[in-house]
Amino acid sequence: MTYRGRFAPSPTGQLHFGSLVAAVGSWLCARHAGGQWLLRMEDIDPPREVAGAAAGILATLPAFGLVADEPALFQSQRLAAYDAAFGQLQANGMIFPCTCSRSELAGSGGIHRDGKCVGSAQAGRTPAWRLRVPEVEVCFEDAVQGPQCDNLRELVGDFVIRRADGHYSYQLACVVDDARQGITEVVRGQDLLDSTARQIWLQRCLDLPTPAYRHLPVVLDAEGSKLSKSTQAWPLDPRDPTPALRRALAFLGRPLPDRVIDAQGLLSHALADFDPSRLPQCSGNSSA
Repeated sequence: MTYRGRFAPSPTGQLHFGSLVAAVGSWLCARHAGGQWLLRMEDIDPPREVAGAAAGILATLPAFGLVADEPALFQSQRLAAYDAAFGQLQANGMIFPCTCSRSELAGSGGIHRDGKCVGSAQAGRTPAWRLRVPEVEVCFEDAVQGPQCDNLRELVGDFVIRRADGHYSYQLACVVDDARQGITEVVRGQDLLDSTARQIWLQRCLDLPTPAYRHLPVVLDAEGSKLSKSTQAWPLDPRDPTPALRRALAFLGRPLPDRVIDAQGLLSHALADFDPSRLPQCSGNSSA
């Protein structure tokens, strides 16, 4: 099977350095495997979106030499597919409506278990829909972080796949779209490692294939916190992409000689002897 990787940003702000590291890492893995690199815009959460961010991200990536092999997939245009997956889970009795509030679940550590709601149903309260999670341990081998095993019932319990406001969860949309795009390996930040077991369980419930996973270290700021779009940390300048691209490659263990001056040249040099098995494991800082 042809390798197919992807970069899937959310349009909650412009592309920042932490996202660039994830994009470059996924691009290198795809190109090293002689495969395809795809884009997906995860614009399924309108309350969190920033106007113009999606267009800005798509316009910025080519300046860094990151050009997708297919047109970007927009999750906002995929609601029918999520409806179909929701209907499949509902028909199989795998999901249930829930009006439990966070305060009502506080006594169980915020975790909903065994399909048993603890809150009292209130007239007029729109329910969220949760996936039933049995006593199951989901294990997988992460290509960077090593063996992983999660007891889903204990760690996350019955998790939401459609919110009370009607928007589908990241977990459901991600699983459906990875299958739609034929993704064979998911390369993304370590901050999403804890979502993987839930997504694998959803894949099993929906009879969808499970890709391989490779979770890259996360870039931290000077205080040891993850870089985020909300902080506008290390914004990228598409007019002068090489400084940020150099830092991203160095963070991924690919420092390059100063004589390489343009983005395409940097990526070509980085790819020449790239070995995905040597990607760093631990998150850390990267100097600006």
